[in-house]
Amino acid sequence: MSADQNTSQENQELSKANWYTSWFDTPYYHILYKDRNYREAQLFMDNLTHYLNLPEKAKVLDLACGKGRHSIYLNQLGFDVLGADLSTNSIEAAKKNENNNLHFKVHDMRVPFEEKFDAIFNLFTSFGYFENDEDNLTTLKAIKESLSEYGFAVIDFMNVNQVLNTLVPEETKTVDGIDFHITRYLKDGHIYKEIQFQDQGQDYHFTEKVKALTLTDFENLMEEAGIYLLDLFGDYKLKKFHKTESERLIMIFK
Repeated sequence: MSADQNTSQENQELSKANWYTSWFDTPYYHILYKDRNYREAQLFMDNLTHYLNLPEKAKVLDLACGKGRHSIYLNQLGFDVLGADLSTNSIEAAKKNENNNLHFKVHDMRVPFEEKFDAIFNLFTSFGYFENDEDNLTTLKAIKESLSEYGFAVIDFMNVNQVLNTLVPEETKTVDGIDFHITRYLKDGHIYKEIQFQDQGQDYHFTEKVKALTLTDFENLMEEAGIYLLDLFGDYKLKKFHKTESERLIMIFK
């Protein structure tokens, strides 16, 4: 069996029976979140790539890339980009944008890549979804193993302290004529978001569940993974991280 076949089999086995596999693969996920601020995200990537001083044509991995919007932008900045995501539907959509320096593949972030990257980006809280907490450590180790000798990795996570202080327990968002009823709460060290709605006479109920990882939690995981945390930022303008006030927890490491 080739390395690629091996990796593909590992990906398939790891992705079975996880909530995020089904929810991220539905069109409703993309409907609910379609109004995200992509200009702000692009400014973040401008700031990030400038800060890291990445060389032209640097090999960049966009880990948990969704439909590839940010991968496409990174490619437009002049980088050789691979977008990877567990969602088959998202990768199928993303592949329509491929070129010589932009590729997409279905991949589980717990599995290291054969190739090495100058930068690995895991952006917009795309971490901490696993049922088994050990998988968070496995993922960090996989990221480390996928970096080139002089490569850097970035995890952009929510600042859990700020999120819990400002948590909206219940709200309804109407998008494309669908009323999404959203409930948020903390339970067993995870932040839950229950999403209920009706479409074409059918009831739907999905749950998002993210491990409430603080900076201390990440520091402990990184130490165990043999990772060096180099810098911290608290927002997309790369301002200093503040434990209670910052909206984001952005970690640069290798």
